[in-house]
Amino acid sequence: MSGKPGGVFHLRDGCVVAVESPGAPGAEARLLRSGRVSGEQWAELLREAGGTRWPEAGLIAHGYAGAAQLRVVCMMAMQDAVFAVVAGDVEACGPLDTAYEPYAPVALGEAPGRLLQDAARKLAAVAALPRPVRPDRERPVPAAVPDEIRERLPPPQRELLAHADGRRTARDIAFATGLGVYTVTVGIARMLGEELLELPEEPGSASRVTVRDLPTGALRQRPPGAPHALDPDVFSALSVAVAAGGTEPPAPRPDPAPPPAGTAPALPRREPGVNAPSLPRREPGASGVAETLAPEKAGASWKGFFRLRHRIWTPDSGT
Repeated sequence: MSGKPGGVFHLRDGCVVAVESPGAPGAEARLLRSGRVSGEQWAELLREAGGTRWPEAGLIAHGYAGAAQLRVVCMMAMQDAVFAVVAGDVEACGPLDTAYEPYAPVALGEAPGRLLQDAARKLAAVAALPRPVRPDRERPVPAAVPDEIRERLPPPQRELLAHADGRRTARDIAFATGLGVYTVTVGIARMLGEELLELPEEPGSASRVTVRDLPTGALRQRPPGAPHALDPDVFSALSVAVAAGGTEPPAPRPDPAPPPAGTAPALPRREPGVNAPSLPRREPGASGVAETLAPEKAGASWKGFFRLRHRIWTPDSGT
């Protein structure tokens, strides 16, 4: 996926097993920047593995991380990279000329539609905040906050205050701390709304964060043997980008093809709205279950009926 920042999606059997993007820290950066593994320990792990890019066996053998923790780290890095690609500008996409093994892949891949839906949901959550920011645009600075208020802040907010120096974006702070780009972006946006951070420029100069809906129905499986060509409609569906200034109008949908001769025409699709008819509701007692199991007719309540139904018979009980 070429663009800003762009990225590489590795697929296996129709599922995404790894995503690499310069806009989000990978699994290695998350382990090193978080302090779980030091630089010397990481270099020793690489020497033991014989130059392996992802020394998973060494991390588990030395007790630096468990197998389940590594799976979570790899999955979080993949999801965060997808968010960075979706939040940026997508120019084009196509297959790579040469295939190579992905870095820190997950054992069980994720469905492409689910990954795109999760990234679109995160982007919509950022856009809904009072002071939304872009992962690679705004460079906040600490606001004039009294020391007693600064000391009562939680550690994640104090860490963001320490790294917000007017030169770093949310992406830069994510690489410096080992946190996710989405986590840092949401944290900065909330701190801007709480007046703990501020932007050096005027608020009106900051570009709006807009979101285009993702029609995942356009994602379809490519038949075996088909050329690696991308449908323009599918590409427009995948191009969920953060556009500067205003919401882009949705792309016009093509007219449906006429039905074949001899078939009944399809019913028009009704979009949900205010004037849409409500679903019919069943009147109480219409099923007749309560009347059938009434005490005066059945001799017992419906609860007693099921108690008798599921009672276990034993020889010594006499019943």
